[in-house]
Amino acid sequence: MFDVVLLSVLLAAIAIGFGLGVRYTSRRLRPPSSRTIGLSKEYFVGLNYLLNEQPDEAINTFINALDVNSDTVETHIALGKLFRARGEADKAVRIHQNLLARPALSTITNEHVQLELARDFMALGVHDRAQRLLRALLDKSLSDLYRQEAKRLLIDLLEREKEWQEAFDVAQSLIKQQPGMRRPAAHWLCELAQEEIQQASRALARKHLKKALQLDERCVRATLLLAELEMDNGHYTRAIERLSHIPQQDIAHIPTMLPALQHAYERNNDIQGFETHLYRLLWQAPYTSIIIALGELVHQRDGVDSAIERTGEWLREAPSLGGLDYLIDLYHESQRLSGKTPPDTRLLLLKHHTDALLEGKPRHRCRRCGFASDNLAWQCPSCRRWGTIKPITGVDGE
Repeated sequence: MFDVVLLSVLLAAIAIGFGLGVRYTSRRLRPPSSRTIGLSKEYFVGLNYLLNEQPDEAINTFINALDVNSDTVETHIALGKLFRARGEADKAVRIHQNLLARPALSTITNEHVQLELARDFMALGVHDRAQRLLRALLDKSLSDLYRQEAKRLLIDLLEREKEWQEAFDVAQSLIKQQPGMRRPAAHWLCELAQEEIQQASRALARKHLKKALQLDERCVRATLLLAELEMDNGHYTRAIERLSHIPQQDIAHIPTMLPALQHAYERNNDIQGFETHLYRLLWQAPYTSIIIALGELVHQRDGVDSAIERTGEWLREAPSLGGLDYLIDLYHESQRLSGKTPPDTRLLLLKHHTDALLEGKPRHRCRRCGFASDNLAWQCPSCRRWGTIKPITGVDGE
């Protein structure tokens, strides 16, 4: 069976055949030239390759069958795209460079080919040559469409190169026109802030983070970093105030902020305040990490049996595998403290099953493409979207 690429080539072949047919019809009153007969033969040879599932030979034949002129240039570009889609960007480069070598191309067509060639170089990882082409298009293109596309590709390239400031500078004009650019731009500023923090330039980092929140008021990452800066300066109450905004920014990130929140309250010598804060969060979203944190506070203050009772009540409202695993640990400790030996084999069996079910379970998932990982990444490694990876919720998550 044909795959998607093969089907695309077949459609291209039909288009080529149609183009050849139109040119032949327009000249049907003239004596057939040897070139016309040759083209027709090459076309059918290519079609035969295609039907025998030999796409490489078919595409090569179609290239040879077409002169580069105003009627066929779009077909050449389409063939280059097919090569790039198949992971053979080097062949696409040859096709597009061959087109650029032809002086007969119009200025707009030349810019179109340059854009495709830049895409080829990006696919090959030759970013310096792609960047030169894209910057030239930004400076000289006569087409607003190609200039905007060149800007979008250049931003993507700079992001891949981790050139955050340059990406932000190029994107400035797009941010107002395209609201979807605000979130990535906010994260680029967070990346710059983290670099500044590493270089002990905290004032500049704070400036970047505040600007990130101006661009995207729901940027949890910027709020977390600002809270960390407050804690670095010993301002724990201010850190708590900043962290308190995160549930309004994105309730799914409550588990993400809990370690920082606990640290701030502990350094502020306010464990009671932490417990009160946890109860507020539990009312907003009964996540497993909140239940376990509250269970530990009750455990430390009132003992294991009280922790069992309260944790059991919370889990009845919001059952989860992680919560059950924690509750089993509490039961084990209760039996140990009561002097029961050996431990209850039924509890050991349950613990074995919960451990097996939790083992290897990812804790975070991209809400756009489904990529899963144990650690939080602010940019999805799969779809490369910013801020789409969040803690997994439900029975087997939070």
